[in-house]
Amino acid sequence: MKEEIEKLCEKARELLHLGDKDGFVYADDLSRLNKEVHDLIHLLWDKKPGSIEEEARLCLAILMGFNGIMYANPEDEKIRRSVTERTRYVLKKLPSSLLKCQLLIYCYGEVENDKLIEEAKEIMKDWERRELSAEELETVETLEIMEV
Repeated sequence: MKEEIEKLCEKARELLHLGDKDGFVYADDLSRLNKEVHDLIHLLWDKKPGSIEEEARLCLAILMGFNGIMYANPEDEKIRRSVTERTRYVLKKLPSSLLKCQLLIYCYGEVENDKLIEEAKEIMKDWERRELSAEELETVETLEIMEV
């Protein structure tokens, strides 16, 4: 399941950043990525990972996917609500980390609860004293986008 979660994260990230490099978005690329992300969400959403970290990665990947796909149906809304509830449970159990920060930000994108953003910013305060990794930089940028 780990490989499938990583694939969903990769495809969701690709969809979220489509057109960033050259400014062009091609309809066939958008359609293909939408379908791939949608299919992976439907494949994974009801799986039960073994650890809290893997559960957090799964929830994050699905929330990232929903943030990027362009269409939804009643089944998607059911999945979205279910994953949001799972995320709230996971957040209570997860220690302070980059993963938790990412999950807080994407959960905020679903429920717009300012407490989630405040907790993410608290985690980011620990990052101020050092050079950020690429993933941390992306997380900071995502927060800035979500706050607009």
